[in-house]
Amino acid sequence: MEFIREIVSQIKGVSEDIRGDVQSRLNNLTKPLGSLGKLEDTAKRVACALNDPKAVVRGKAVIVFASDHGITAEGVSLYPKDVTAQMVYNFLSGGAGINVLARHVGADVFIVDIGVDTDFVDSPGLLNRKISKGTNNMLLEPAMSAKEAASAIKAGYDIAADLISEGYNVIGLGEMGIGNTTAASAVTAAITGLPPMDVTGRGTGIDDASLQHKAGIIENVLHLHRPVANDGLDLLQKVGGFELGGIAGAVLACAAGGAVAVIDGFISTAGAAIAYLIAPESGDYMIPSHNSVEVGHNKLLEFMGLLPVLDLGLRLGEGTGAALCMNIIEASSKILNEMATFESAGVSEAEK
Repeated sequence: MEFIREIVSQIKGVSEDIRGDVQSRLNNLTKPLGSLGKLEDTAKRVACALNDPKAVVRGKAVIVFASDHGITAEGVSLYPKDVTAQMVYNFLSGGAGINVLARHVGADVFIVDIGVDTDFVDSPGLLNRKISKGTNNMLLEPAMSAKEAASAIKAGYDIAADLISEGYNVIGLGEMGIGNTTAASAVTAAITGLPPMDVTGRGTGIDDASLQHKAGIIENVLHLHRPVANDGLDLLQKVGGFELGGIAGAVLACAAGGAVAVIDGFISTAGAAIAYLIAPESGDYMIPSHNSVEVGHNKLLEFMGLLPVLDLGLRLGEGTGAALCMNIIEASSKILNEMATFESAGVSEAEK
């Protein structure tokens, strides 16, 4: 836990000076005030996170944290947990959605085994940070120990911090894990105080009866463990997942290292919310990439005061929405870098 306290001490909120500098530059570009809408909002968030009025994007990466969940024993998913490992192999062979979209935007992909119930052979692109072979069945006991929760956060932090030291400053955060929408829904219900049915989605595509069953499982889990709503570590330990801890740690690394954490969908946002509870200033370094169709996603974004950039009806995960958003992030950076000011272009400003 000392490690986490040390991380938190390194995280500072964005200064008002940089906010003012970026807004001044946006206001002086050759366009009516605010005419580029969300692109301007994105440019401002990116520049502030990077502490750079021109928001220069140096390198893009997507980290995909993979882990299994003991709660799958309760029939909360349409797919068996074997799919987690199978999808890791798909990532490594370059055939998954995140591989396609990362190639499209020029981002490097890093796959992390943080808790898959399989022993992988060493493979290029696979980082072995396995905490355990999946979490416990949280209907029977806490998802993990306090030590495991801290280890998951440290693993994510270390990976992202290493990438930042290598020159990446825009980092997308994705995940893979059968059963992880159950963990994310439990985290969301605990944070918001809403009934599980109001924040539980269909995940891999379960029917109405299975959805009711899933929400009932989450209600029982919350009643059993009573996680503390404003304590990120307690939430992670009792009802979370190793990939949520990894994502939380990566967000904290971005906040400590002055990089942009591009948050993907519902599960990624649940991990980001854990980071936000640990260090609220980390919210300044997050870009919420898109609005997932999972019903709990907007509730978490509202909790952190974040507005998604895209709304494409996505619910795949893997970091796919984060990868797509990188095109918008780069576009916003180029607006700040390449667009002329009224003065430099010799264009008359609006009359005041």
